[in-house]
Amino acid sequence: MSTISDNFDRCLGDRVRTERELRGWSLSDLADHSGVSRAMIHKVERGESSPTASLLGKLCGAFGLTVSSLIARAEAGDRRLSRRDDQQVWADPETGYVRRHVSPASGSPFDIVAVDLPAGARVAYPASSFVFLRQCIWVLEGVLTFVEGEVVHALTAGDCLLLGPAVDCEFRNDSHADCRYVVTLTRTG
Repeated sequence: MSTISDNFDRCLGDRVRTERELRGWSLSDLADHSGVSRAMIHKVERGESSPTASLLGKLCGAFGLTVSSLIARAEAGDRRLSRRDDQQVWADPETGYVRRHVSPASGSPFDIVAVDLPAGARVAYPASSFVFLRQCIWVLEGVLTFVEGEVVHALTAGDCLLLGPAVDCEFRNDSHADCRYVVTLTRTG
């Protein structure tokens, strides 16, 4: 086996152990939640076994994570500092919405996302995007209209909204100035 693969198996094993410990679970707890044997989880956590996609899928299902997010966290290692220049930024080519993932990708139980929403822009998300999340929106600058199902919230600088149960929603900037806000996300499952 190659050194790169060995190193990744070790990093992935460390990440599985970290995710398990973040939840306060023993090996037996994870085995019960995932349907993967205690012995196999122990081998994966020690980097002694390269997990199959199926096994990773079972572990990720227990954690409430996607396989890609578990792998991304494994690649990030235990970095606790997220430098601005290293943060992932994505811009929506249609609306000009810019999303910056601020929090370190080291597997914290929450994520912090900073958003710049240009004047006149609208971004909608289906309820399925939020089923396993609790979110809070904090407006830093400008005016944000947040439509949560049938409820419309008019938020201005300094306002902070804890979202309710998952429903279709829309972030709207109906003003003539840009809006900047922060979203914190925590997994509920």
